[in-house]
Amino acid sequence: MTLFERIGVDIGRRLKLEDAIEWAAANNVRHIDIQLDTGANAVNTFDASRARGIRAALEKHQVHLGLHTLSAVNVAEYSPFLSEAVDAYMRAYIDAMPLLGASSIVVHAGYHFTADPEMRMQAGLDRLKRMVDYAETKKALLLLENLNKEPADAEVHYLAHTPEEWRYYYDAIDSRAFALSFTANHAHLLPEGVEGFLAQIPLHRVVEVRLADCWRNGHEQHLIPGEGDFDFGDMFRRIEGAGFKGHYMNAFGTLDDMDKARTRQVEAARAAGVVT
Repeated sequence: MTLFERIGVDIGRRLKLEDAIEWAAANNVRHIDIQLDTGANAVNTFDASRARGIRAALEKHQVHLGLHTLSAVNVAEYSPFLSEAVDAYMRAYIDAMPLLGASSIVVHAGYHFTADPEMRMQAGLDRLKRMVDYAETKKALLLLENLNKEPADAEVHYLAHTPEEWRYYYDAIDSRAFALSFTANHAHLLPEGVEGFLAQIPLHRVVEVRLADCWRNGHEQHLIPGEGDFDFGDMFRRIEGAGFKGHYMNAFGTLDDMDKARTRQVEAARAAGVVT
């Protein structure tokens, strides 16, 4: 695929899955992400007949489908009853991957409440290990995303938002059912930046790079390219230059914003010397 074809669009919950595939085909989008948490795409709304139609549409249009779990569901949950519910939630996504013909599932490490990071990290790691074991039986692929920082005085903080925290999980999990999703704009919020993250992470384990604009060392925003100071050209130069062959995923604004931005992103990459 060309770089343009490798840049996808995060549909999220904006369209019914069947409509999302048709939209992607009409706009020459080869990669889409979708959430299965509510509405017409709730994970429990797919029966065998509907799923068969979705798989056929994906194959017909050569669209690659990714699933994206909700970061509000705390993978680091350790309370009774809630903990079992998080396991069931993640297993449902894993079951949905082969059913829908998806390629991967983005998952998260959860969050802590300032006073209990060690307990939360251990609970999250234990859960991810269980889910990876289950994913192996379903031939599913989980992609652990680096999440965003929160203000220093916030009570709640996402886990796996620094290179060190992210490494805590991926160093402990070695499986064909486990890889990484690198959100470059989240790295831009930290002192290390994209350059610092790339110097520390195993890029060969990264399957997807997620993109949005934001402000250097700022707070979590998913801005349209040009509205912040994220250097897309430099990012493509570094990642492509390191041999990355996976796909990118735009996650900002409207569907039209994400689609139109792909042309500008490729232009930025070319200006930085990337062969597209």
